Amino acid sequence: MLETVAKHACFGGVQGIYAHDSASTGTRMEFSVFVPRHNQQRACAVVYYLSGLTCTWENATVKAGFQRVAAALGLIVVAPDTSPRGEGVPDDDAYDLGQGAGFYLDATQAPWNQHFRMESYIAQELPALIDENFPNTSKRGIMGHSMGGHGALTLAMRHPDLFQTVSALSPIVAPAAVPWGRKAFAAYLGPDESTWRGHDACALIADLGWHGDIFIDVGADDGFLDEQLQPQRFKQACAAVGVDLTLRLQPGYDHSYYFVASMMDDHLAWHADRLI
Repeated sequence: MLETVAKHACFGGVQGIYAHDSASTGTRMEFSVFVPRHNQQRACAVVYYLSGLTCTWENATVKAGFQRVAAALGLIVVAPDTSPRGEGVPDDDAYDLGQGAGFYLDATQAPWNQHFRMESYIAQELPALIDENFPNTSKRGIMGHSMGGHGALTLAMRHPDLFQTVSALSPIVAPAAVPWGRKAFAAYLGPDESTWRGHDACALIADLGWHGDIFIDVGADDGFLDEQLQPQRFKQACAAVGVDLTLRLQPGYDHSYYFVASMMDDHLAWHADRLI
């Protein structure tokens, strides 16, 4: 059963916060949904926004400024949490593992495998909740920032019948090759690196391809650009299989939500052009 935590009038629509007991994670999960006033007259397409390390649904909902353009375009925007949370849920002292750092996959290794089932949550349970409670066209896009960009790219390719469009902001495109991803994959998936390939965007685009085009923005002054993000790897992987990628390196921008807010209008308009 869906619990309404809060509702706020916003740009003629409603910004809601909701909670439920998740069968996927075995925990209480919260997420935000913005519904434009268009929804009162007709069903809307849905864009899922996945946040990055240390974040919750609140980061994008409060800082990204997506409500104004979503209202104008007639898009529902859903922002889930980044991991299960609560008493009894495993955690780590570091910011890049455990609660807040679910990496949008289903963990196979103890102690993480009991609750850290974020792929099942995002790709199965949450869309079913949205379809049941918010009238929509069943056309879905997905986007995300940093770890959430990784999640958007990998979940779109792993579930192409669910998501029709995908874009990303500062995504981790080669997690099997960079420190953030290698740490998380070793913990959640185990030491056999052959199992990591199915959650690495560069590997997935080579193995599965993508049925449409992809849009990525990265800040040229992002302090994580060279070590953790490496967007050129994904550009090369897309070129090798003929997937149309627009990769914009934005001068002066970093990894922060100032960057996310600056690019959000372009990304939602891009999704709307393909979903509506």
